[in-house]
Amino acid sequence: MHDPAQTASDRAAHGAAAQGGAQLPQVHETCNPGMALDLDWVLSAEANTSAIERRAATLPGRRSVKKEWQAAWLCRAITLIDLTTLAGDDTPGRVRRLCAKAMAPVRQDILDALEMGPITTGAVCVYHDMVKTAAEALDGSGVPVAAVSTGFPAGLSPLNLRIAEIGESVRAGADEIDIVISRRHVLTGNWQALYDEMRAFRAACGEAHVKAILATGELGSLRNVARASLVCMMGGADFIKTSTGKEAVNATLPVSLVMIRALRDYHERTGYRIGYKPAGGISKAKDALTYLALIKDELGERWLRPDLFRFGASSLLGDIERQLEHHVTGRYSAGWRHAMG
Repeated sequence: MHDPAQTASDRAAHGAAAQGGAQLPQVHETCNPGMALDLDWVLSAEANTSAIERRAATLPGRRSVKKEWQAAWLCRAITLIDLTTLAGDDTPGRVRRLCAKAMAPVRQDILDALEMGPITTGAVCVYHDMVKTAAEALDGSGVPVAAVSTGFPAGLSPLNLRIAEIGESVRAGADEIDIVISRRHVLTGNWQALYDEMRAFRAACGEAHVKAILATGELGSLRNVARASLVCMMGGADFIKTSTGKEAVNATLPVSLVMIRALRDYHERTGYRIGYKPAGGISKAKDALTYLALIKDELGERWLRPDLFRFGASSLLGDIERQLEHHVTGRYSAGWRHAMG
C-alpha cells in the first residue's frame, strides 16, 4: 500500500504548501443540497452481514506500511483528526490549550526530522458554550470549529430547541455542526420523519457544513445503518458519522464499510461527494492506518483529505505522536510527553 501522499517529493510539496501555517484544503466540496426522498432507493438498500464482516476482518492484515511510508501516512492522519473536548468540566483555558495543540499537534523537532512543514488537525470540536472561545483561539489558523448540537448525545430534546441550538452555534462562529439523529425514526422505519428532521437541520446550518451522527451502535442492524446513511445524505448531510462516542459500541470496520459504500453510491448517482467520520474507539495509530487503507481501497485518494474524512478520536493523536517520535529517534516516549494541551 502506498503512502497517501504518494512520494517523498509529494510530501515535500505538502510541506511547502503548509508554510506559514497553511493546511491541506479544508473545504473543497460545496454543501450537499440534498435531494427528494427516494424511498425505492432507501428500501432497496441491504447489507450482507456475514460478507461484510469477512471483508472487514481481512483489512488489518492486508495492508501494511513501514518506515518512512508509515510516518507519511500518520502525518496525514493527524490532519484528519477532529480534536475534541466534550466534558462537563470544560473550561475556556482547557479549550484554548486544545486549540493551541490543534494548530501545532507535533513537536517542531519531529517535523524537522521528517522534513515536514507545519501541519494542523482537521478541526476542533466542542460544546456550544465553548464555540466562541475556540473560534477566537483559532482565528486566522484555517482550523475549523465544529460544535456538537441538537441535544447531543441523545438527541431527545424538542425539535424546535435542537434547531435553535444549531443557529446559536453558527452565530457564535461554528464552521461545522455535528448533529445527532433521532434513532427512533430508524428503529421504526419512519424514513420520512428522519428525512424531514435532516432537512430542518440542513436549513438551520446555513453555510456551515453538517455532520450527521447516526449512533450506529443503537440502530439494530447493518441494513438500518445503510438506509439511515442514504436518508441523511438525501436530507443534505455533508458528512455521515458513526457515533457520538458515548454509545456502548462506536466505530467499527463493518459499520464503516456499510457507510462508505452508501456514500460511494450517493456520489455515483448524484455527483456529490459526502464525507465520512468514524468516531469513538479509535485510539491507536495502527487502527488509523487500517481506516485510511479502507478509505483508499473503497473510495480513492480524494477522500483522504480533511474536507471528506475525519477521525473523531482525540486520544489517537497522542499515540501517533509516539509512533512518529519512535520513527525519528528509535525510542518510544512516555505518554505524558504528548499531552493534549
